[in-house]
Amino acid sequence: QVQLVESGGGLVQPGGSLRLSCAASGSIFSINAMGWYRQAPGKQRELVATSTSGGSTRYADSVKGRFTISRDNAKNTLYLQMNSLKPEDTAVYYCNAVVTSTRAYVFDSWGQGTQVTVSS
Repeated sequence: QVQLVESGGGLVQPGGSLRLSCAASGSIFSINAMGWYRQAPGKQRELVATSTSGGSTRYADSVKGRFTISRDNAKNTLYLQMNSLKPEDTAVYYCNAVVTSTRAYVFDSWGQGTQVTVSS
């Protein structure tokens, strides 16, 4: 069993910054890809950014140059630094991780989500 817990969401004014964290715990042997997704009201969940175990990253065009994904493999933690936030970034942000457990099972795990609201 693998758990992901996000934190760091909140209310911020346009142009402001937030840093999201996602801590993975449980019977973890290795974490492969990790990523951030978001879902705004009435819209489908969309990819924000991903990070592979090899260090490759990918971003949605809408956040390139403003958001930075990073991970601390020693702490099994993923981060998302969000700068120059816009009202259209308002959404529930979800952490995702593909994890190989100590019993060699592969889990595609999701966190419970953290609300980010950008408003003046």
